[in-house]
Amino acid sequence: MALDVLENTASLSFDLTDDQSMIRDTIRDFADRHIAPGVIERDNSKKFPHDIVKMLADQGLMGIYHEEQYGGAGFDTVSFCLALEEIGRWDASLALTVASHTSLGSGHIALAGSHEQKLKFLTPLAQGEKLAAWCLTEPGSGSDASGMKTTAVRDGDHWIINGSKIFITQGSVGDTYVVLAKTDPNKGTKGISAFIVERSMEGVKPGEPMHKLGMNSSDTTEVVFDNVKIPAGNLLGELGMGFVDTMKVLDGGRIGIGALSVGIARGALEESMKYAKERKQFGRSIGDFQAIEHKMVNMAVEIEAARLLVHKAAWLKDKGRPFTKEASMAKLFASEMAERATLDAVQIHGGYGYTKEYHVERFMRDVKLMTIGEGTSEIQRLILARELKNEMGYNS
Repeated sequence: MALDVLENTASLSFDLTDDQSMIRDTIRDFADRHIAPGVIERDNSKKFPHDIVKMLADQGLMGIYHEEQYGGAGFDTVSFCLALEEIGRWDASLALTVASHTSLGSGHIALAGSHEQKLKFLTPLAQGEKLAAWCLTEPGSGSDASGMKTTAVRDGDHWIINGSKIFITQGSVGDTYVVLAKTDPNKGTKGISAFIVERSMEGVKPGEPMHKLGMNSSDTTEVVFDNVKIPAGNLLGELGMGFVDTMKVLDGGRIGIGALSVGIARGALEESMKYAKERKQFGRSIGDFQAIEHKMVNMAVEIEAARLLVHKAAWLKDKGRPFTKEASMAKLFASEMAERATLDAVQIHGGYGYTKEYHVERFMRDVKLMTIGEGTSEIQRLILARELKNEMGYNS
């Protein structure tokens, strides 16, 4: 038994590799110089930051963990998490753009695409020449993805897609969509398939950007598919395997949401510490009051715990090992932790925290999506309950 334990922990290390440290430091410097200065203006204007996304693409970030043969940078998932944290510390909207493009849209093609599909579609996405959007959620089906109404019907050498998707990140600015549709409505989840659709195709109708609580400079729209005719070769993965692949894509996406949540929470803590040092009450800095100290300490402890959960899930993914449970744990804990951190940050700032002069009110608005997107907290608890029961032989 002792030898088994040693074998399982032999590779345990909390040190970043040289590549991982380089990614973290490079993106931190980039974020401080290019992302932080205009973040409040972008939030207010609600305009998609094409210029900054292009700059990130030039650094290889839009395909950071995709294979080099398909235009990616070839780094690992831990590096991706470090980058998302550094971006999310200043601008969660921008981090969401990177996460959804990489984990969901291009990520689905990387997971299920053929070599030819990857060359044609993944390469320009990984290089940042095009943006990806992942089309799963519909007006009547959110957590219950199997309830989707969008259909794809075979017509000779083509598929005809009809339906509408909602809450699509990069919905109006994306170039390449991965669309989930029912190919056999009588087979439930086994009758769902995935397709690659280009925005330039006739019948693709992106809606206007939606007005949201937060994530204001992230593009979110409805997308309607009206008799969209695509080549048969644009079927992504095997027929009827779209739902199975979607669950795998979501597992990976949840790691990204966890990292983004850590970034938001870290921003909340760092802004709070700066403010608490500068703000004077009763003749001294409020950061010297025990009540404020305790809030900041709690934030720091939970951020560290969340980061460890995120990095463990990312490490398992990189090793090719099962990570469904760990991804859900990371996403659940990190997102709810970040909610608590941003609420405390606003409280520490007092009345100023309620104004747009300070970053913390934006953090509080942006963070709510973290407990909803990529599967709500309630869905994560359902997944984890199932995983735990299976581990313990609960149903045997």
